Amino acid sequence: MKGVDVVHHNAALVPLAKSGKEFRAVNVDGSRIAAEVAAANRVKAFIHMSSSAIFGIPSQVPITASTRALPVEAYGRSKMDGESAVSNACARGGIPLIIVRPRTILAEGRLGIFQILFDWISESRSVYVIGSGDFPYQFVHADDLMDAYLLALDLGKPGIYNVGTDDYGTLRGTLESIISFAHSRSKVRSLPVWPTITTLGILDRLGLIPLAPWHYLTYHKPFAFDVEPLKKLGWKPRYSNDRMFQSSYMWFLEHRSDVVSDCASPHRKAVREGILRILRNLS
Repeated sequence: MKGVDVVHHNAALVPLAKSGKEFRAVNVDGSRIAAEVAAANRVKAFIHMSSSAIFGIPSQVPITASTRALPVEAYGRSKMDGESAVSNACARGGIPLIIVRPRTILAEGRLGIFQILFDWISESRSVYVIGSGDFPYQFVHADDLMDAYLLALDLGKPGIYNVGTDDYGTLRGTLESIISFAHSRSKVRSLPVWPTITTLGILDRLGLIPLAPWHYLTYHKPFAFDVEPLKKLGWKPRYSNDRMFQSSYMWFLEHRSDVVSDCASPHRKAVREGILRILRNLS
């Protein structure tokens, strides 16, 4: 990192990787090493991409700067501890640190579990929520995330930034909106909370589904950030939940024949449905 002005640290193992103990090796130890090397080379700023998963099932919504981080699974714990690791390294080295916590990201090219969702909607299959789905649920578009990210850097304001759209509704409403946009006959159907979570946990441990604990342990609860502090700095998100789903879905339709399963990023490649294929065929 000699001669580097700014380190953008976005490397991580994500929930879809289902990496077990490797989460800590990469998301904690790897992040700490990157920050220590940055500090040793006196970079002007270190920017660390964290995750909303550190909040697990939040006790209050929207999540504010005072909300306690309380992750409920291995990935979230690794991202929380990764924040602590880079904070300590940057403090010891005396270099500015910006931590960015995005809500679930959508954009053109984003696949992973969204590929399954878009596939089912395009075929007019039912899609499912755990519980009613009638609760606030926020996403963020990659472009808006980068705008917030670069704004904090340009303003020279170290700190922690929670980032999500300011225009969102319920999870069920978002899904129904993209179904309508797609002119699909899909229906949003509710699954009972605890039987579903228990079943998905068993199937996950058997390696039969692509979903990770971060998905099925939190999918039945409201989740949104308070983004007013960012907006007061001049950040203006351009994408609502509905608009980002629409643009991502249109990209998927235009490129579905190009989708591959050997991309390095789990978020940009096709994922195997596993036993969910049975549910798809019955929907």
